[in-house]
Amino acid sequence: MEDLNAPIPPIQDHNKPISAKPKDPVVGDGAHIIVFGNEKGGSGKSTTAMHVAIALLRLGYKVGSIDLDARQGTLTRYMRNRFAFIKNNKKYIPSPDHLAIDKSDAETVAEQQDQERAFFEMALAELRAKNHFVVIDTPGTDNFLSRLAHSHADTLITPMNDSFIDLDLLAEIEPGTFEIKGPSIYTKMVEDQKAQKKLRDGGTINWIIMRNRLSHINAKNKRQIGALLEKISTYAEFTIAPGFGERVVFRELFLKGLTLLDLKDNTDTKMTMSQIAARQEVRQLIMTLAPEKLKGRARPLRKKA
Repeated sequence: MEDLNAPIPPIQDHNKPISAKPKDPVVGDGAHIIVFGNEKGGSGKSTTAMHVAIALLRLGYKVGSIDLDARQGTLTRYMRNRFAFIKNNKKYIPSPDHLAIDKSDAETVAEQQDQERAFFEMALAELRAKNHFVVIDTPGTDNFLSRLAHSHADTLITPMNDSFIDLDLLAEIEPGTFEIKGPSIYTKMVEDQKAQKKLRDGGTINWIIMRNRLSHINAKNKRQIGALLEKISTYAEFTIAPGFGERVVFRELFLKGLTLLDLKDNTDTKMTMSQIAARQEVRQLIMTLAPEKLKGRARPLRKKA
């Protein structure tokens, strides 16, 4: 257990040296890489990434995390808030090894991409050697770092709001008939990165679409989106998973650096029904991931916390 009286651990970034020789290997041929990606902002990537990382830690796995959106840095700020909570409350809560990588400011595009690739690969090598899982949060836009991370994903989770605006990133849809005309920009990008991954290591990407902010009412819009996602999944080859509801608790927890899975151990008040329901949503997502089956690599170090 770490010394809670010590200074808040720093968040590493690409301006600080990362060891080129990873130490303490514990998982053989490396960790399972879980990438959270969506080219549209506001879909809940960082919140979901944090909850998945903490859930895996509490199941007994070692977890590292990388924030590729260091300019906005939502996941990194989440981690800083968590470290501050640990220091201020003198309470131990499990936290992943975290790295933040920003876009390069080199003069040419070629130099920028070379630098970004080098920092990403060093960070990934460092965390893969020491952890069972590496969770990567990508920016809500299309850039080189995001595409690079997608090409390294073993599992890709795409949170999306349950709307036709978000669905437009996956497929081109005829407005009047709701016929699917073909893949849209994000689906095409994922297909390209699947090809890159196959060329690099012969692997594939398990793609999961996570429907966030689902309405509790069985509305026509909700049914239409569900039916269209089922159609798109047949050629885009993804699995559909239930996501998180729209709840104030997620915003409140961010400020403390906590997740729903920390509440039972770190609050003196009884959990509300809304919090219990939200916690169950997290558990359902982890069940969809089935971490104990992922390539047979991830073996917990201890029993469930």
